[in-house]
Amino acid sequence: MNENQLSKRLKRVGEFVPEQSRLADIGSDHAYLPVALVLQSKIPFALAGEVVKGPFESAKKQVRKNGLEQQITVRLADGLDAVEKADEITAVTICGMGGSLIRDILDAGWNKQRLNGTEQLILQPNIGEKTLREWLTVHGYTILEEDILEENNKIYEIIVAARKATRIAYTEKEKLFGPILIQQRSTIFQKKWQRELKQREHILAQLAQAAGDQEARQEQLKREISEIKEVLVDES
Repeated sequence: MNENQLSKRLKRVGEFVPEQSRLADIGSDHAYLPVALVLQSKIPFALAGEVVKGPFESAKKQVRKNGLEQQITVRLADGLDAVEKADEITAVTICGMGGSLIRDILDAGWNKQRLNGTEQLILQPNIGEKTLREWLTVHGYTILEEDILEENNKIYEIIVAARKATRIAYTEKEKLFGPILIQQRSTIFQKKWQRELKQREHILAQLAQAAGDQEARQEQLKREISEIKEVLVDES
């Protein structure tokens, strides 16, 4: 993959980045996404943040190779610590991490006022989407768009959110499945939840044989299995 040929996942994330926004790409890896968007003239400025020295150097090299040092700043920092007020960031992308880690990055950024609440968030968690939606709900974000796609036999979700004057209280079901994805119920959505159903049924069977008090975990799994079956039956 390079800046001229993004992965299907990153290309889709890039499509959600608003035109002419000032982007902070956190955990930018090789800075492929910001480089691609600047080269397309979709955005005038990007910040590529990296916490690990190796990827930080790779990102700097990528930016330099494309002659974009004036438009893309690369910083070595932990999460949203990379963002400075003078950057005037209007959009944030965080991709390719677990939902819990993305939540922790957002939470730290919020508490340190690196996020001011006006930015559009484009998030692509690999797992733990519910955890992320819970954080967004608590902090007054509305989920504007969602997508689900498959690449290399892995299924990814994208969540686009912004703070609005009117807050939406999402149900537990919407937090688990996605308020927009559950309405669309695409083929890939169904495929994901068929997989998730099998995994939960397998874990439940294993817990039945396990020592110790597993009742609380078993009840939680039974509830989730019931919810998933309900969603899948609704579709059929």
